Amino acid sequence: MPGKPHTVSDVMTRTVATIGRDAPFKDVVSLMEERRVSALPVLEGEGRVIGVVSEADLLLKEEFRDSDPDRFTQRERLDDLAKAGASTAAELMSAPAVTVRANATLAQAARVMARRRVKRLPVVNDENLLEGVVSRSDLLKVFLRGDEELAEEVRYEVVDRLFPLSADHIRVEVTEGVVSLSGWVADDGLAAVAERLARAVEGVVAVHCCLVPASVRSDP
Repeated sequence: MPGKPHTVSDVMTRTVATIGRDAPFKDVVSLMEERRVSALPVLEGEGRVIGVVSEADLLLKEEFRDSDPDRFTQRERLDDLAKAGASTAAELMSAPAVTVRANATLAQAARVMARRRVKRLPVVNDENLLEGVVSRSDLLKVFLRGDEELAEEVRYEVVDRLFPLSADHIRVEVTEGVVSLSGWVADDGLAAVAERLARAVEGVVAVHCCLVPASVRSDP
């Protein structure tokens, strides 16, 4: 339905490779290689997410393999040094895990990723049980929406709502995700609003707004 925001549930991966807290270091590496993933949720009990092990966590062992950290490094990177000496998933993982709910919008998930500087988020329910994983590439799937679908949503959600009296005089065209709005409007103060709302439609790449106030239009 036009205007209904996509949620994490729409794009997340539901079949997820996971690891137990007591899994040995080499098992973590092997599973990542086998499943071609760069991070694994760490689970305990009935599937409760307690952390995430990433390639960055594993690489600390290699980084500090032949080094003798000075006092500054020991003080500033205490957690990293502990992970470098880890032998199980529980010792390697970043905890608590940064997670998201399935009903979160894609924009909300993107903000969490940006603020917490992570590339993927375990998707959990109210009991913190794993339901899936959403990655940066999943959030980009909205840009695969077709031009016709985008045009329909822009017309329904933006043009018809903002300009009910002059909607027939506004043309909406979309090419490769780029929206073009042209025509004339009775209230030129809403042209900027229309441009902003069109840009907010999921999957829109850019907006070109050429809406002209009816008072200055020239009839052929």
